[in-house]
Amino acid sequence: MHFPKIHNVYFLAIIATVGGMLFGFDISSISAIIGTPQYVEYFHNPDGIVQGGIGAALAGGSVIGAIIAGPVSNRIGRRDAIFFACLWWLAGTSVQVACTSVGMLVAGRFINGICVGITSSQVPVYLVEIAKKEKRGSIVVIQQWAIEWGIFIMYFAGYGCSFIPGTASFRTAWGIQLIPGVLLMCGLPFLPRSPRWLAKVGRTQEAIQILARIQAGGDENDPLVVAEWEEITTILAAEREGQQGWRRFFMNGMWKRTLAGMSVQAWQQLSGANVMTCTYLSRANALSFQMETSHYVVYIFDMANLTGNIGLISSGIQYALFLLGTAATFFFIDTTGRRPLLIYGALGMAICMFIVGGTLGSYGTYLPTGLNGNLSVRVQVTGSPAYTVIAFCYILVIVYAITLAPVAWVYAAEVWSLETRATGMALASIANWLFNFAIGLFIPPAFENISWKLFIIFGVLCVGAAIQAFFTYPETAGKTIEEIELLFDLKAIKPWKTKPGNSLLDARIAEVREGKRTASVDEATLAEKVEEQKKEFVHSDDIA
Repeated sequence: MHFPKIHNVYFLAIIATVGGMLFGFDISSISAIIGTPQYVEYFHNPDGIVQGGIGAALAGGSVIGAIIAGPVSNRIGRRDAIFFACLWWLAGTSVQVACTSVGMLVAGRFINGICVGITSSQVPVYLVEIAKKEKRGSIVVIQQWAIEWGIFIMYFAGYGCSFIPGTASFRTAWGIQLIPGVLLMCGLPFLPRSPRWLAKVGRTQEAIQILARIQAGGDENDPLVVAEWEEITTILAAEREGQQGWRRFFMNGMWKRTLAGMSVQAWQQLSGANVMTCTYLSRANALSFQMETSHYVVYIFDMANLTGNIGLISSGIQYALFLLGTAATFFFIDTTGRRPLLIYGALGMAICMFIVGGTLGSYGTYLPTGLNGNLSVRVQVTGSPAYTVIAFCYILVIVYAITLAPVAWVYAAEVWSLETRATGMALASIANWLFNFAIGLFIPPAFENISWKLFIIFGVLCVGAAIQAFFTYPETAGKTIEEIELLFDLKAIKPWKTKPGNSLLDARIAEVREGKRTASVDEATLAEKVEEQKKEFVHSDDIA
C-alpha cells in the first residue's frame, strides 16, 4: 500500500523522535509506580537484587537492541528499522501489562529495551541524513527533548494512576505506553526513506527524488540538490574503495572518529549528571531501586536537610529546567557549534560538582549510621551551605540540559560516514548504555563509602571530558555530513582549529548555478574529486 509522503523536515523530526519519547516513557513507567502500595503488595515488596534486576532489564535490552540496530538499519533502512523497533515495544508493553510475576515484568522491560536500543541509535541517524547542514543540530536536539517529554508525561500519568486501587494501577500506567508506540507506527509510513540510505543501496533515482523534495520542493535540478548529490556519491564511492568491514572503524585515522562517537556518549554518563537529576522514588524505597540511576538527587536533598515532599517538588522543578534548557539549545546549537557547548558545558558541570562536594565536605556534619538508617546519606549540611548545595544542583541541571544532554546525541550521530553510520551510532549507544549501567552500580556504594568525595571524582571526570573534547572533537556545525568525514582523515586540520560553518557546499552550489559543475561522477575522475574536496576543505578551515 502506498502512503503519501510528507517532506517537511520538522514534521519528519517530530514523528521520528516519538521513538525517543518511548525511551522517556519507559524510564518513568517504573519509577513512578515503584513506591505505590499496589506495586509493593502485588510483587511482594521486591528489593535489593530483585528490584535492581527490574531496573536493569531496560538497559540490558537496550544493549541488545543497539547491537542488532546497525545490521537491521543497513538492511531495511532507517525508517523501517524504527518501525521494526515498534513491534518489540508493543510486545514488551503487552507483557508488562499482563504480567503476573517479577519474571514477566523483567521480560517485558527487557523486550521494551530492545526497542529503545534500536530507536535511540537509529532515530538520530535518520535525522542527520535528512536535515540541511544549517539546521541539523536543532533537528536532532528534538530527539533529546522528546525523551524529556516522555519522562515528564509518563511520570505524572503514573502519579495519577497511583490513585487507582488494585493491580489496575500499574497495569493502566504501563498500558499507556502503547499509545506513543501506536502513534509512531501510524506516522512512519508517511515519512520518506533516508535519501542517503537509498544511495547506499543503489536506488539512485528514488534517492534523488526524495533529496529534491526535502531540500528544494521537488526540483531535481536545483543547484543545492545537484551539488549535494555530487558530494554524497563522491564520498560514498571513495569510501567503498577504502577499508572494508570492521577495519573501516579503525584504519587510516578512522579510530579518531570511532573514539569521538563512542566517548561523547560515555562522557554523557561519566559527567555524573545522573547524580544530580531525578525521577522521584519514595524515600522508603530509594535504597531498594539502585539500578535506575536518575533518582539520586533525593540523597543530595537529604544531605542539604531539605524536608517535606521533596520528591514531587524536586521532580517538578528539574523537569521544567530540563525541558526549558533543551528547548533553548534548539535555537543556538547550529550557530554556537558543538565544541563550545561540549567543552564549556563539561567545565561548568565540573565547577558545580566541586562546589557541591567542597560545601558538603567543609560544612557537613558526619552521620556514622546514616540519616534515619539510610547509609547513602552520611553527611548533612544546614543553613546557607544547604542552600548552596541545592542551588548548584539546579545550576548543573541547567548546564547539562543545554550542553551534554542534547549535544552528545547530535555529535555522536554526525561523525560517522554513510557506510558506517548505522553501526557506528549503535556502538555509541552501546557505550552510553554500558556506562549508564556501570554508573548505576557505582553510585549507591560510593555515596555510602566516600560520600561527598564522589562529587569531586565526577568534577575531575568533567574536566577530563572537556580536555578530550578540546583535543579530539573537530567542529561539525554548519558542515555537511560528508564533509565531516574528512575531518577525521589522517591529514585533517587539528580539531582545535576547526570552526562552525566554512562548508564547501555553498561554493559548489554557486558553481552549479554558473554551469561550472555537474553531478556526474565517473571512475576516471573519482579519485581526483575526493582529493580536491579534501584540499579545499582543509584550506577553508585554515583560513577561517
